[in-house]
Amino acid sequence: MRIALAGNPNSGKTTLYNAITGKNERVGNWAGVTVDKKESPIKKSLYEAGEELIAVDLPGAYSMSPFTSEESVTSAYVKEDNPDAIINIVDGTNLSRSLFFTTQILELGIPTVIALNKSDVNEANDTKIDVEKLSEKLGCPVIETTSTTGEGLKEVVAKAVSIKGAGQKAPYTQANIDLTDKAAVEAADRKRFEFVNAIVKSVETRKVLTKDKNFGDKLDAVLTNKWLGIPIFAVVMYLVFQISQAWVGPFIADTLVAWLESFQGWVGQQFDSASPLLYALLVDGVIGGVIAVIGFLPLVMVMYFLIAILEDCGYMSRVAVVLDPIFKRVGLSGKSVIPFVITIGCAVPGIMASRTIRNERERRATAMIAPFMPCGAKVPVIALFAGAFFDGAGWVSTVAYFVGILLIFLSALLVNKIAGYKARKSFFIIELPNYKAPSLWGAFKSMCSRGWAYIVKAATIILLCNTAVQIMQTFNWSFKEAASADESILASIAGPFAYILVPFVGVLSWELAAAAVTGFIAKENVVGTLAVCFVGLDNLIDTEELAMMEGAGAEVAGVMAITKVAALAYMMFNLYTPPCFAAIGAMNSEMKSAKWLWGGIGLQLGVGFTVAYLVYTIGTLVTDAASLAAGPAIAGLVAIVVFVGIVVALINNTNKQLKKEYALSK
Repeated sequence: MRIALAGNPNSGKTTLYNAITGKNERVGNWAGVTVDKKESPIKKSLYEAGEELIAVDLPGAYSMSPFTSEESVTSAYVKEDNPDAIINIVDGTNLSRSLFFTTQILELGIPTVIALNKSDVNEANDTKIDVEKLSEKLGCPVIETTSTTGEGLKEVVAKAVSIKGAGQKAPYTQANIDLTDKAAVEAADRKRFEFVNAIVKSVETRKVLTKDKNFGDKLDAVLTNKWLGIPIFAVVMYLVFQISQAWVGPFIADTLVAWLESFQGWVGQQFDSASPLLYALLVDGVIGGVIAVIGFLPLVMVMYFLIAILEDCGYMSRVAVVLDPIFKRVGLSGKSVIPFVITIGCAVPGIMASRTIRNERERRATAMIAPFMPCGAKVPVIALFAGAFFDGAGWVSTVAYFVGILLIFLSALLVNKIAGYKARKSFFIIELPNYKAPSLWGAFKSMCSRGWAYIVKAATIILLCNTAVQIMQTFNWSFKEAASADESILASIAGPFAYILVPFVGVLSWELAAAAVTGFIAKENVVGTLAVCFVGLDNLIDTEELAMMEGAGAEVAGVMAITKVAALAYMMFNLYTPPCFAAIGAMNSEMKSAKWLWGGIGLQLGVGFTVAYLVYTIGTLVTDAASLAAGPAIAGLVAIVVFVGIVVALINNTNKQLKKEYALSK
């Protein structure tokens, strides 16, 4: 039996889905958190033995007449896939808005039970809803629930099972209207709202009226203020990065690294009598490379925990409101804010969230530039260079993220110029949820879920990549042990790419080039490859001396033979060039255009190179102008001029096309 879960965004739908299935899907206070349907068996403890129950979590929707692609998923599934029953999650704190969608579902004739959610919030606000009367007026069962505590969930599931096969009579039926007739649609919607509001008026008793200002309203006046909102956001994010990457994160990381190094030492003892080549491959290369990545796991997990708390308490939706006016100035929809916020955790769901944007050009532009926001996979890269060259300073992370935001603005303007953007009115509606104390357990589960995904990647993709890197560094093309790393397969492959890096690291280093190339597979590979390349061969230092996770800055800086300015430039090159293969695949899926996909990759390469070049060149001129080599600087400038020339040519071509279109339309 399939039971569809349908409801408005922020109704507690996904929280309820997690509670009845035991899953840990992403929860947020905005549309786009669930961008496609998810299916999972319902926990057997919630129903008697018998037919297996499958819960289908559908994207949040305000109407069965789809406005966005995610609403289309909900509408199509309910109308075409014929679920056995529907659990309609209704936000009890916003009854009139929720019941508009409910009446549309009931019109379909599918057996429906209403989960009147957030009953605890209503009780705290002294709001009472006559459940029996509401059930009578809607003609379907209504059960009060609290998704966060599990209250009423067993009853909802049982009722959904019991009504399978029963008919569903609609309390309100809308006559067929011409959806192309805007006036007719608006008139029909007004009548439906009148019907819904009449029901709400008869069943709901509120002590606090919506027109009365409460503490949350006063707090919103500060957090969403056009002058204070952005500085407050900057301070909040600075504290997130400072706590995760300078205070709490490194403290936990030191303990984890000690355990991992003990494990590495134990494995080393088991292979002590083995050949030096096997020891170098397994202990120093494979295990050492993975440890270099896993050592940053506490920093990533602490950041995930803090972000989950900000999402759960309702602050991140306020960030979307604060940034909305700015994004409109660069030609993006206010909905573009949400993918960028989600990308802080991972670029893949962030890019996928762009499908909530109706305008095709804005959706593609958002998917293209979302990866400029550093994701969790890039945190180890930031932490490595912050610890190695800047004594673990928290400002490095803050600068990295705000440079990402700046690049998003500039790239949006550039994309709109190239694509021929025309100014138009853009409306952005987002529901601001009530402030609430965040669930520490929920944040912990979110942290563990994301952290586990990080571990799985380290145990698969990163492990395989580090193994391949170690083997290529150990052997030459005759498949004999290389006399030195400089004569290895890896050095010969990465060598040509090293010339590309010279304009913004100041030295010819195949090791840095190899790390940058493997970073395109998964950004964590940058750290793992550096650990493999700078560990245990010839005159290079060993694992203990590298101490990447422990912030032995002078030693690491000395081994890499680059300056602080070059380290910052190299870090930014890895942050703002194209993301991992998985994210590129998500871009391809959302853009549905090879031209836009390759244009996006080209833009990311050009922006990453330009930012790194400017950081290195300007920084070196300020700190040590005499060390700036003229040849590489000129070569880098020529490359940037070529990139700018291509952009200008594309803009001119677009403008010519627009002029032709305008002339033909007259």
